[in-house]
Amino acid sequence: MTTIATTTETTTELLPRLRHCTGPLHEDIEALLRLEAPMPIARYGRIVQGFHEFLTLWEMRVRHALPERLRPWFDERQRAPFAARDIAALGLTQDLAMRDAARAAQHRIMLDSPATAIGSLYVLEGSALGGQVLTRQLAGQGLTPDRGAAYFHGYGERTGAMWREFRALAQDTAGGDAASRTAACKAAVQTFKALIETFGALDR
Repeated sequence: MTTIATTTETTTELLPRLRHCTGPLHEDIEALLRLEAPMPIARYGRIVQGFHEFLTLWEMRVRHALPERLRPWFDERQRAPFAARDIAALGLTQDLAMRDAARAAQHRIMLDSPATAIGSLYVLEGSALGGQVLTRQLAGQGLTPDRGAAYFHGYGERTGAMWREFRALAQDTAGGDAASRTAACKAAVQTFKALIETFGALDR
């Protein structure tokens, strides 16, 4: 059983606290997906489908929880369309097991405020950085952003700048008081757990 990191708050900086409270779960999802290991195309396709099914619901919920002024910002960062492109490029049929797992996992995430939206976003925004490493491996298998690797390529060279922008916005939105920071951490933990539940169907 994973032990979730807890800490007495000693800083008003949000991102270090998010990293601390989700550290073990980050390791768990990495061990589950094994993205850096050699990967058959069939397994890769199921991973893309899992993200697509998860994000299709999650992105709608996050958008609703964000304040209206941030919704155009969020619209430019949505990644479900990238996964949909990959599914089409790879000629994949609907994966009912991944769909059902992704839908069931949504109940784990409470998205009822801007702070919880930011905490949940932290998980997926951080995964976009890791995707840049995987893109190089996928290229060796003949997968490119135009042919099956759009999701992990994401916004390519813009990804680092977008992460820095997110960090600043997250602090401004959810780092101003202890209650908001706590809510953001709780949502980040819930989001990791929901992803782990979703991808529990991966090797079945």
